[in-house]
Amino acid sequence: MANNSAIPPEAIEFATRMYNAAREGQIDVFRQALPAGLPANLTNDKGDTLLMLAAYYGHAELVKLLIQHGADPNRLNDRGQSPIAGAVFKKEDAVIDALLEGGADPEYGSPSAVQCIVMFKQEDKWGSKFEAALGRGGATKA
Repeated sequence: MANNSAIPPEAIEFATRMYNAAREGQIDVFRQALPAGLPANLTNDKGDTLLMLAAYYGHAELVKLLIQHGADPNRLNDRGQSPIAGAVFKKEDAVIDALLEGGADPEYGSPSAVQCIVMFKQEDKWGSKFEAALGRGGATKA
Protein backbone atom coordinates (compact mmCIF):
# COMPACT_ATOMS: atom_id res chain seq x y z
CA MET A 1 0.00 0.00 0.00
CA ALA A 2 1.31 3.44 -0.90
CA ASN A 3 2.26 5.85 1.82
CA ASN A 4 -0.23 8.69 1.50
CA SER A 5 1.33 10.73 4.31
CA ALA A 6 3.33 12.72 1.71
CA ILE A 7 0.12 13.91 0.08
CA PRO A 8 -1.49 16.80 1.92
CA PRO A 9 -5.03 16.05 3.16
CA GLU A 10 -6.29 19.08 1.23
CA ALA A 11 -5.02 17.57 -2.04
CA ILE A 12 -6.73 14.26 -1.31
CA GLU A 13 -9.95 16.10 -0.46
CA PHE A 14 -9.75 18.15 -3.68
CA ALA A 15 -9.13 15.04 -5.81
CA THR A 16 -12.08 13.30 -4.15
CA ARG A 17 -14.28 16.30 -4.97
CA MET A 18 -13.14 16.12 -8.62
CA TYR A 19 -13.92 12.38 -8.86
CA ASN A 20 -17.36 12.98 -7.36
CA ALA A 21 -17.95 15.89 -9.75
CA ALA A 22 -17.07 13.62 -12.69
CA ARG A 23 -19.50 10.94 -11.48
CA GLU A 24 -22.22 13.56 -11.07
CA GLY A 25 -21.53 15.29 -14.39
CA GLN A 26 -20.80 18.69 -12.86
CA ILE A 27 -19.51 20.17 -16.10
CA ASP A 28 -19.27 23.73 -14.73
CA VAL A 29 -16.68 22.56 -12.19
CA PHE A 30 -14.52 21.24 -15.03
CA ARG A 31 -15.05 24.29 -17.24
CA GLN A 32 -13.21 26.19 -14.50
CA ALA A 33 -10.78 23.56 -13.20
CA LEU A 34 -9.34 22.24 -16.49
CA PRO A 35 -8.20 25.63 -17.87
CA ALA A 36 -6.81 26.39 -14.38
CA GLY A 37 -4.52 23.36 -14.54
CA LEU A 38 -6.47 20.34 -13.34
CA PRO A 39 -4.84 17.32 -15.02
CA ALA A 40 -7.35 15.90 -17.51
CA ASN A 41 -6.01 12.39 -16.82
CA LEU A 42 -6.29 12.63 -13.03
CA THR A 43 -6.58 9.03 -11.85
CA ASN A 44 -7.95 7.54 -8.62
CA ASP A 45 -6.63 4.61 -6.60
CA LYS A 46 -8.43 2.13 -8.91
CA GLY A 47 -6.92 3.62 -12.04
CA ASP A 48 -10.18 5.28 -13.05
CA THR A 49 -9.66 8.62 -14.76
CA LEU A 50 -12.10 11.50 -14.64
CA LEU A 51 -13.04 10.49 -18.18
CA MET A 52 -13.77 6.90 -17.13
CA LEU A 53 -16.03 8.11 -14.32
CA ALA A 54 -17.84 10.63 -16.54
CA ALA A 55 -18.31 7.99 -19.25
CA TYR A 56 -19.53 5.27 -16.90
CA TYR A 57 -22.10 7.59 -15.36
CA GLY A 58 -23.41 8.83 -18.72
CA HIS A 59 -22.13 12.39 -18.99
CA ALA A 60 -21.42 12.81 -22.71
CA GLU A 61 -20.83 16.57 -22.65
CA LEU A 62 -18.31 16.19 -19.84
CA VAL A 63 -16.61 13.38 -21.77
CA LYS A 64 -16.23 15.75 -24.75
CA LEU A 65 -14.87 18.54 -22.54
CA LEU A 66 -12.32 16.26 -20.88
CA ILE A 67 -11.11 14.97 -24.27
CA GLN A 68 -10.82 18.57 -25.53
CA HIS A 69 -8.52 19.22 -22.57
CA GLY A 70 -6.30 16.23 -23.27
CA ALA A 71 -7.97 13.32 -21.49
CA ASP A 72 -6.90 10.03 -23.06
CA PRO A 73 -10.00 8.15 -24.30
CA ASN A 74 -7.97 4.92 -24.33
CA ARG A 75 -6.56 5.05 -20.81
CA LEU A 76 -7.35 1.74 -19.10
CA ASN A 77 -8.12 1.40 -15.41
CA ASP A 78 -6.33 -1.07 -13.15
CA ARG A 79 -8.70 -3.83 -14.27
CA GLY A 80 -7.86 -3.28 -17.95
CA GLN A 81 -11.21 -1.64 -18.76
CA SER A 82 -11.58 1.22 -21.22
CA PRO A 83 -14.05 4.11 -20.96
CA ILE A 84 -15.83 2.98 -24.14
CA ALA A 85 -16.30 -0.58 -22.87
CA GLY A 86 -17.80 0.85 -19.67
CA ALA A 87 -20.14 3.02 -21.73
CA VAL A 88 -21.25 -0.03 -23.76
CA PHE A 89 -21.87 -1.94 -20.53
CA LYS A 90 -24.01 0.93 -19.21
CA LYS A 91 -25.73 1.44 -22.62
CA GLU A 92 -24.72 5.10 -22.68
CA ASP A 93 -25.17 5.78 -26.41
CA ALA A 94 -24.29 9.50 -26.36
CA VAL A 95 -21.12 8.73 -24.40
CA ILE A 96 -20.13 6.00 -26.87
CA ASP A 97 -20.54 8.47 -29.73
CA ALA A 98 -18.52 11.13 -27.86
CA LEU A 99 -15.72 8.66 -27.17
CA LEU A 100 -15.64 7.48 -30.79
CA GLU A 101 -15.47 11.11 -31.95
CA GLY A 102 -12.63 11.64 -29.46
CA GLY A 103 -10.53 8.81 -30.86
CA ALA A 104 -11.45 5.89 -28.60
CA ASP A 105 -10.26 2.51 -29.86
CA PRO A 106 -13.16 0.02 -29.55
CA GLU A 107 -10.68 -2.88 -29.84
CA TYR A 108 -8.62 -1.87 -26.79
CA GLY A 109 -8.96 -3.15 -23.24
CA SER A 110 -10.20 -6.33 -21.66
CA PRO A 111 -12.92 -6.89 -22.43
CA SER A 112 -12.82 -4.50 -25.36
CA ALA A 113 -15.87 -2.53 -26.45
CA VAL A 114 -16.04 -4.83 -29.50
CA GLN A 115 -16.27 -7.83 -27.16
CA CYS A 116 -18.85 -5.99 -25.03
CA ILE A 117 -21.20 -5.35 -27.95
CA VAL A 118 -21.14 -9.10 -28.63
CA MET A 119 -21.73 -9.95 -24.95
CA PHE A 120 -24.59 -7.47 -24.64
CA LYS A 121 -26.05 -8.18 -28.10
CA GLN A 122 -25.50 -4.67 -29.44
CA GLU A 123 -23.65 -5.58 -32.66
CA ASP A 124 -26.49 -4.29 -34.84
CA LYS A 125 -26.31 -0.91 -33.13
CA TRP A 126 -22.53 -0.43 -32.88
CA GLY A 127 -20.77 -2.96 -35.12
CA SER A 128 -20.43 -0.78 -38.21
CA LYS A 129 -19.57 2.33 -36.18
CA PHE A 130 -16.83 0.42 -34.38
CA GLU A 131 -15.51 -0.91 -37.70
CA ALA A 132 -15.29 2.65 -39.04
CA ALA A 133 -14.01 4.23 -35.80
CA LEU A 134 -11.27 6.79 -36.31
CA GLY A 135 -9.31 5.42 -33.34
CA ARG A 136 -9.80 1.73 -34.19
CA GLY A 137 -6.59 -0.22 -33.65
CA GLY A 138 -4.76 2.95 -32.66
CA ALA A 139 -4.40 2.48 -28.90
CA THR A 140 -1.04 1.42 -27.57
CA LYS A 141 -1.24 -2.26 -26.79
CA ALA A 142 -0.08 -3.09 -23.27
